[in-house]
Amino acid sequence: MNATDHEERYEARREGASAAVLLVALLVLLALVSWRGGWVLLELPWWSWLVLAVPGLVLCIDLWLGARRFGFAATRATSLVLLGLIVLGNIIGVAVLVGALVTTKSDALGGIQLLVTTATVWAVNVVVFGLCYWDLDDGGPFERARHERKTPDFRFAQDETPEVARPGWHPRVWDYAFVALTSATAFSPTDTMPLTLEAKLLVGMEELVSLVLIVLVTSRAVSVLGT
Repeated sequence: MNATDHEERYEARREGASAAVLLVALLVLLALVSWRGGWVLLELPWWSWLVLAVPGLVLCIDLWLGARRFGFAATRATSLVLLGLIVLGNIIGVAVLVGALVTTKSDALGGIQLLVTTATVWAVNVVVFGLCYWDLDDGGPFERARHERKTPDFRFAQDETPEVARPGWHPRVWDYAFVALTSATAFSPTDTMPLTLEAKLLVGMEELVSLVLIVLVTSRAVSVLGT
């Protein structure tokens, strides 16, 4: 195994899998808190959040074992499918939240429940889209580690001014997590620009989900707390 392969597998196993563990932990924590608090949304049981966490758990296993045994390139198609399922599950979670706000009486939905659920879904949204950006950009982590960044999907500050980049720099998982965080809070690109149609669609989808959560759900939760 050459140095490039070792670096790419390390990134997939230690960083990509760690991000997947984080989103699974968030959903499991939300499920446990919902169980302890007796929280229900649209008559769905507390363990529904565990169902949404299943693709994230499978993704973690895929990144860890796949990169360790076969190399990340061999499992990239699987990881893309799993990421798509996680995104879909998170959108369903947002839809459940919005549906609960529309159909449930105000006194039946506590402000704490709405704030905790919204914050968790928002955080999962940031993590999963950060992984999507990581897996999409410039052919994925395996290709980025093997060649110079000539046709990236995202343009970082280091791409604009390579003289300020550290030797051997290429964007890693947490760089893309930061892109996802800024997109979810600023609702627009900040220091990193999406260049391709695929990247722009993903960023737009993330920002739309974040907008719904922050503007609609959180504002309602604050109003409930104030009553």
